[in-house]
Amino acid sequence: MNTTKKYAATALAAALGVTVLAGCGDSDGSPSGSGASKGGGSKTVTLVTHDSFDVSEAVLKQFTEKSGYTVELLKSGDAGAALNQEILTKGSPRGDVFFGVDNTLLSRALDNGLFIPYEAKGLDRLADGTEQDGEHRVTPVDTGDICVNYDKKYFADKKLAPPQTFEDLLKPAYKNLLVTENAANSSPGLGFLLGTVAAQGEDGYEEYWKKLKANGVKVVDGWEEAYHEEFSGSAGGKKTGADRPLVVSYASSPPVEVLYADPRPKEAPTGVATGTCFRQTEYAGLLTGAKNEAGGKALLDFLIGKTFQEDVPLKMFVNPVVKDAKLPEIFTEFGETVDKPATVAPDKIAANREQWVQSWHSLVVK
Repeated sequence: MNTTKKYAATALAAALGVTVLAGCGDSDGSPSGSGASKGGGSKTVTLVTHDSFDVSEAVLKQFTEKSGYTVELLKSGDAGAALNQEILTKGSPRGDVFFGVDNTLLSRALDNGLFIPYEAKGLDRLADGTEQDGEHRVTPVDTGDICVNYDKKYFADKKLAPPQTFEDLLKPAYKNLLVTENAANSSPGLGFLLGTVAAQGEDGYEEYWKKLKANGVKVVDGWEEAYHEEFSGSAGGKKTGADRPLVVSYASSPPVEVLYADPRPKEAPTGVATGTCFRQTEYAGLLTGAKNEAGGKALLDFLIGKTFQEDVPLKMFVNPVVKDAKLPEIFTEFGETVDKPATVAPDKIAANREQWVQSWHSLVVK
């Protein structure tokens, strides 16, 4: 996922997109424990991740106090870029654990042998359907849903019911209202494409996109442009005079609109078309050739522990993956529950992803 922290950061007008190496240690800046080198007996464990990863300092401190290991974060661009760097350095990884590969790209990581199998402690607490690799080469950490969001005010003013399903988006009433991201270079754009494949089938998704194009769908490069410049329901869109009341975003977008609004509204200004959602799951794994396997295993255990899992929603705006983690009130009050998201099996994505994207691009962009 991958855009979740960027999502919050954009709302706060923070700068993102640079590769950062950040160590978390004691108050004097030195690593906790002994032997901070990356050689044998190291008390530093390096987590390679995308720029969108975020965690509370207090949570990392708890990990250090419990395990004796200090976490060093190596942020490496978006999820795809970070994964590509690990593939290029496989066998001699830059860190010990990789976090951020999702179900749309999982096959690339597994096919390249990036991870050592490890059965993390607490897997029995995982939500159903989240563990996709029977060999335990990766551990699920969070889930999120890519969905069409709608501008409540626009549809109320027009006395028009917002769309709820993929089929609804083809109706003349919604002509020229939807903006989506380029599936060739955007995570939510790819997720939305995969959602249409799941809903329409491999034999029907191309015809669906022909009809959606005829109904005026607009394609832009990425999520930030789509959501903050083109979507009339977002705080950014209101400032730019955006005229598209439908956008491909996340089911967690409405709570974020509430969280960063000043003053805070009594209800979210945006809604979610729950029949258009595609489930995204992010994974972490112990890198093949990791210099600190013991520390890496301890970190994987911690990532699915209750402390980290309950920190996830308001730091990365995704859902915890374990059943006993509680959601913050802003999620339960303003968020949408997606009971039946679209999914596509990782092996099917692996076999068809490039062909689906190329076909989509030729139909919709060219």
